[in-house]
Amino acid sequence: MQITDIKIRKIIPEGRLRAVISITIDNQLAVHDIKVVQGDERLFVAMPSRKDESGIFRDIVHPISPEARQLIEGQILEAYKAHLEAQQASEPEEVKE
Repeated sequence: MQITDIKIRKIIPEGRLRAVISITIDNQLAVHDIKVVQGDERLFVAMPSRKDESGIFRDIVHPISPEARQLIEGQILEAYKAHLEAQQASEPEEVKE
């Protein structure tokens, strides 16, 4: 399995939800609404989910093995951090008087 594309759909600068991401796997399968969340100790990736009839959120798509989770999370977080760095680099510096 290879992630062949990662799209940062939305950046949220405040709050725990930091970004909404879409990925493409093997140029054949798209997964939307993956979230980058600021946890108490680190950023993590939350897979797409929906609320069931009892009010519990259940993942719609998720990795089966810990290795697959690490692969997906690692690449998404790298792309997210690179996007933030590129954004900061393109912002004009404040003019000091």
